Amino acid sequence: MQVLQQLLLLPLVAALALAEDNSIEHKEFIKIETLREPLTSWLCCCCSSAGAPHCGTSLHDINKSLKIELNANANCIWQIQRDTNRTIRLIFSYFKFAPSSSCETESIKIYDGPSTNVSLLGQVCNNTNAVPVLQSSSNSLTFLITTNSVPFTRNFFVFYYYFSPETNIENCGGQLTGPNGTFISPNYPAPYPEFAYCVWHIRTPKNTKINLEFKDFFLELDQNCQFDFTAVYDGLTTNTGLIGKICGRVQPTFESSSNTMTVVLSTDYANSYRGFAAQYTSAALPGPVEPNAFLTCSSDTMRIVLSKAYLASLGYNGTHPQLNDPSCSPVITDSVIFSFPLGGCGTTKKDEGSSITYTNIVSLSANGSIITRQNSVEIIAKCKMENNSTLEVIYITKNNVIQDITAMGQYNINMSFYESDSFSRPVQQSPYYVDLNQTLFAQVSLNSADLNLLVFVDTCIASPQPDFGSLTYDLIRSGCSKDDTVVTYPPLEHYGRFKFNAFRFLRSSPSVYLQCEVLICDSNTTNSRCTQGCISRQKRTVSSYKWKTSTMMGPIRLKRDLRSADHSESLTKANAEETLNLHQYSFYGLLFLVLLSNIVIVVAVIINYYKRQPGYGYHKLQS
Repeated sequence: MQVLQQLLLLPLVAALALAEDNSIEHKEFIKIETLREPLTSWLCCCCSSAGAPHCGTSLHDINKSLKIELNANANCIWQIQRDTNRTIRLIFSYFKFAPSSSCETESIKIYDGPSTNVSLLGQVCNNTNAVPVLQSSSNSLTFLITTNSVPFTRNFFVFYYYFSPETNIENCGGQLTGPNGTFISPNYPAPYPEFAYCVWHIRTPKNTKINLEFKDFFLELDQNCQFDFTAVYDGLTTNTGLIGKICGRVQPTFESSSNTMTVVLSTDYANSYRGFAAQYTSAALPGPVEPNAFLTCSSDTMRIVLSKAYLASLGYNGTHPQLNDPSCSPVITDSVIFSFPLGGCGTTKKDEGSSITYTNIVSLSANGSIITRQNSVEIIAKCKMENNSTLEVIYITKNNVIQDITAMGQYNINMSFYESDSFSRPVQQSPYYVDLNQTLFAQVSLNSADLNLLVFVDTCIASPQPDFGSLTYDLIRSGCSKDDTVVTYPPLEHYGRFKFNAFRFLRSSPSVYLQCEVLICDSNTTNSRCTQGCISRQKRTVSSYKWKTSTMMGPIRLKRDLRSADHSESLTKANAEETLNLHQYSFYGLLFLVLLSNIVIVVAVIINYYKRQPGYGYHKLQS
């Protein structure tokens, strides 16, 4: 029966293959799911009835699409795990919760590991204004769907695939600046690749807005754009501010509310078309220029800048603002500037699962001692240190009562070699010349004012090239020593330390570079990843760290290479001096020959002169 069904569908497949040109504008696409995988495997992955939910499963495929239907009172867990060194990208391309449900009663929670006991990676609920795309830090991921008691059929479409984060598609995403520009999907106008995830961040000059137009657009057609889609966001993040999600054959236009916009292309594993060609332009925002108010975050300081014009627009002057701790006074110039340690001036810290948030509040006091006609204004400033976050985001809500400023930053990490295990004198020279089998001491340092943070060196690899290509050697992996000479030190405040013996790569470059993945944990968290030490892949069940980054140092070279280089330099210098001496001897010899020849010529001329004078003789007179 299945064979007969596929034979009957062959003419339709052929018709769709021929439908790419102009005639396709007036035709409707029909999705042939049998080309992806058997229809019964995704049509209703898990259906539950009220009172007796039965749902969730373990998934081990390298990629899979799930169409999920759930009713009331569901509590379903899906676990994705596979024996591979790659990570997971999970995309909820369509979700429909019960109307009027809240995030507390109905949601999808995604966990970064093989169970719900690990770090929360993200949450999806009824007010999620984005297409949720989440990425695991290892080869496992778990998501839990919970529904309330309202009778309603919830629908979700999710697909996932394993991928290697270091492999990037050429011309896939990037930063676009300037007043206007163009960009295209990968391979355009040829079909785009499978499992592509491209993000373009567009930023135009200040006080402008962005007009985005797709000159050509051809993606796989689906009523809900569940398979291949393009999402456009109003701002520089993909977490909120979704303007629209599109697919099929259209030519849409979009407009931002500010000078930033983000465009995302996501594709699955089947039915690729030619993609899109897009153009953006900028136009001046109407009305007066909005006064400046911005926040910057680093691993040790928070800096809030409020222009006097901005405060005046709220009805206050520059003498009134104060922080949670009123003793922390601002510097007042043309702007009011608060700059203070991340853990000082009344700043509060909150552990949010996958990030750490530092919050302080700038309060504006009213004039007068008895009555006032001014609103009480609080400016809430938050610094979010998210896992792998390098993008700084600043936004101000359009509410004159509470102005919320959020910036996402990263911790400042550096790695250095030290002369001994006292870690008191760092090695300043570069390259660092060492003896073969010499003990080398390495330290990763966190520059942060938050004293409740720990640093843990999770992975360190060596390579003869700074781009860490195909040839690498593991020193530390998942906190475990992979080299017999590696010794790691227990975490000490803001330092991660280890030592190993120097080596060289066979039949390769004489240099050695190190690249380490570093985890940062909250020391107040019980049983955090930073205190667990070596964890094998089989036992790895938690990822309770707050932030992860990588750092690199090198090159390391052997002293014999330095001696060879010095000897070569000495020989070159000696040859140069010898050559110079030869040139000098030749020059003096030439001068001597010229002088000698001139003397010979002068003598010859004198002799010739005297030979030509008239002769005189004596003649005897006759008597």
